[in-house]
Amino acid sequence: MANNDQRRRQLARDKFERQQRRRMEARRRAKRRNAVIASVVGAVVVIGGGGTAFAVIGGKDDGKKADAAASPAAAPSPSASASAAPEPKMTIDKTAKYTMDLKTNRGTIGIAMDAAKTPHTVNSFKYLADKKFFDGTTCHRLTDDSIFVLQCGDPTGKGTGGPGYTIPDENLTALGKPAADGSVTYKAGTVAMANTGQPHTGGSQFFLVYKDSKLQPNYTPFGTMDSAGLKAVQAVAKAGVAGSTAKSPVHDGAPKDAVTVQKATVDKQ
Repeated sequence: MANNDQRRRQLARDKFERQQRRRMEARRRAKRRNAVIASVVGAVVVIGGGGTAFAVIGGKDDGKKADAAASPAAAPSPSASASAAPEPKMTIDKTAKYTMDLKTNRGTIGIAMDAAKTPHTVNSFKYLADKKFFDGTTCHRLTDDSIFVLQCGDPTGKGTGGPGYTIPDENLTALGKPAADGSVTYKAGTVAMANTGQPHTGGSQFFLVYKDSKLQPNYTPFGTMDSAGLKAVQAVAKAGVAGSTAKSPVHDGAPKDAVTVQKATVDKQ
């Protein structure tokens, strides 16, 4: 029989999965709504002879589209669909190792990445970093009970954004054979992709594991934080979740010590 600690961890994982399903459904509804809007706008343009310009709901399309919700065990990016943009052309050296440096207001987080194990993921981060996609974004989510991660990479800062394309899952067997409950341990220092809960739906959101966490092996582990970066994330986690008090604890939400990615770079080692 499961003890209280095992039961608590299982409940936390179940909560994350429910959040994923809700966010996926919200994304589907938004896509259906936008498709209807697009068809109506198209009809109006045809009827009116094309003489009117229409603004797209959501504002200027600068490549940082709101695609879906994310959570470490939730997720970003849209699921693959006919309307999704293709992933970036492969330009990295698939045999090389790369380093992603996240310069934040809480210190620099260095992340070692192996392109041989996760070529699509590394290529995507290189593409986005070169376009300054992450610069000025916030790490929008901290969890500090049963699952211990700081989640970043969303241009909206709300857990609903992505790059407008998806990348395939990679390296999912790297963390070993799953336990009886289907989980594996994402060790402290691991950096992995968030997704929508469905296969191959990673985008730009990722999570930084600051303490060993048990999750389903569904999240591409693509990097490892350096010691300074891990300490910086652990310091943020120690401050807790915004709005949390001893009397009314909150274990999942924006970090109390806000984290802003000032500049992200990806370079070949």
